[in-house]
Amino acid sequence: MELHLHSHRWVARQPDWAAAAVAGFGAGGILMVLELAWTAFAAQGDPWLATRMIAAMVMGWDVLQTTGYSLGVVIAALAVHYILGVAFGIMLAAIIAPFQLDSSTPMVLFTGAVFGLVLYVLNFYGMVGAFSWFAELRGWPTAIGHAIFGMSSAYIYRKMENP
Repeated sequence: MELHLHSHRWVARQPDWAAAAVAGFGAGGILMVLELAWTAFAAQGDPWLATRMIAAMVMGWDVLQTTGYSLGVVIAALAVHYILGVAFGIMLAAIIAPFQLDSSTPMVLFTGAVFGLVLYVLNFYGMVGAFSWFAELRGWPTAIGHAIFGMSSAYIYRKMENP
């Protein structure tokens, strides 16, 4: 019996870009549901605060001064959320494919979790210089949500990609 270890060294392998975009879109939806559920169950105060924070990236600081539900704010937040989800899904696939990190489900889930946690650090500690209002969302729930985003995106990509 011969033991084969799968190497994860770089090879010239292109990602399946369409699968990556769909995976990022789907994982963005999963993260959005988790954020809304967390806000509804655990957070006191305005349940639309996170939505306004995301929309403020494109609509400006004034959106943060409003309260309650606004269809325009929700549409802007959805657009930003899904565009970023697709972009990050494509970035993740660009890492997974050439290093063959999709060789097994545990490997792709681990890769996705690490990617999600790195994304959390970059978003909530790096980008907070440009979008200071995100500092108040730092914490374990947001970090776990980003790890789940990465895992979901990686798993969906693995299932959808054309070998």
